[in-house]
Amino acid sequence: MMLFFENISLAFASLRANKARALLTMLGIIIGIGSVIAIVTVGNSLTNSISSSMASMGANNITVGLRQKENEDEVSEEGVTFRGPDRSKTPGEEDYITDDMIAEFRDTFPKEIAGISLEESLGSGKVTRGTNYANVSVSGVNKDYFSSTKIDMIAGNGLSDKAYNGGKAVALVSDRFVDNLFDGDPSLAIGQEVEVTIGQKFYDYTVVGVYKYEAAMMDFATPAKDIRTNMYVPVESVKRKTHNTAGYLQFTVIIGPDVVSKNFMGRIERFFEKYYHNNNDFEVSTFSLESLVSEFTSMMSTVSLAISVIAGISLLVGGIGVMNIMLVSISERTKEIGTRKALGATNGSIRVQFIMEAIVICTIGGMIGIVVGIIGGALGAKALGYEASPSVTSIIVSIVFSMVIGVFFGYYPASKAAKMNPIDALRYE
Repeated sequence: MMLFFENISLAFASLRANKARALLTMLGIIIGIGSVIAIVTVGNSLTNSISSSMASMGANNITVGLRQKENEDEVSEEGVTFRGPDRSKTPGEEDYITDDMIAEFRDTFPKEIAGISLEESLGSGKVTRGTNYANVSVSGVNKDYFSSTKIDMIAGNGLSDKAYNGGKAVALVSDRFVDNLFDGDPSLAIGQEVEVTIGQKFYDYTVVGVYKYEAAMMDFATPAKDIRTNMYVPVESVKRKTHNTAGYLQFTVIIGPDVVSKNFMGRIERFFEKYYHNNNDFEVSTFSLESLVSEFTSMMSTVSLAISVIAGISLLVGGIGVMNIMLVSISERTKEIGTRKALGATNGSIRVQFIMEAIVICTIGGMIGIVVGIIGGALGAKALGYEASPSVTSIIVSIVFSMVIGVFFGYYPASKAAKMNPIDALRYE
């Protein structure tokens, strides 16, 4: 143990004697590890931010909707098989997913289904109040909708059970809506009746609540007063206005905490197959953001790994620099090596001394590289608008890797020093 600490002390003494040279030797290690840490940090920050956004949108939830069936292969008189013409079709009322289908679906999978979110669009339009206006998209929703799409209420109440069941003409509006029409005062908006103009039609709704609008990615290109926000109303009120009694083109299944969405998706499609088996044009398909998140994470990991490998080339250059400087150091310290061997130092102790010196150089360079990488990664993540997420694993791997580099590239110079003849070394000038 004493020999171990003595070797470390000798290594630091050597570094202090040649500070500039030691720093230049470390530079390749610093750049290599710093680059890898920065790249991984930015990649993690981007991945975590997008995953978090998708999770808030209900990444585990499953969207169930109609999809046009692919045309079957046709055979000509000559026996040639070809695919029939691809004609896009619009679902008719007979194709819709009905309330009865949804009710039976819920009854069939009571443990797997935590809720079913329904949404019906009335359209996009404008609400005016004097010379002021606000752009809105009117969405009819049911109670379960807000289990999959979270909103933060800042004034008033949410839509009541009575409003949902009775299809009342009440609405939740955004704080941006209130900024445009009520000088940013939610208390002025609550209880006010507003008229929404959609195309050539007019719809009246009473404001019962105000929610906080979460800015979307593309909002930066739109003036604040022109940003279109959602006006949430009971789905039954929209169906009455659109005279839709057929059902829905799609809905969202909120699955239970122990349900694997990927497995449940197939079961959902098989359940609805009995309803659409004889439908020549449409079938029910499923989609989950979870698979998209998984693919995105995998892609980002691959990209980060590829870039890290490229950045890691500088580690190789840094390692060669360590080997080079150690060979120079051995040449300069030939008499020191001869003296130590003459006093009884073994080949092994000489070898360990110089390997330890290489490890110290690489470890210090690695630690500086980690600090540089974390700072660089944090600045990069901030510039992209994400919260920095340094990888603890990459930091630990970087420290270990820098030590391995020290051993690998320090072994040859150390062995050369250990094999030196003490008499020749003492004669060296």
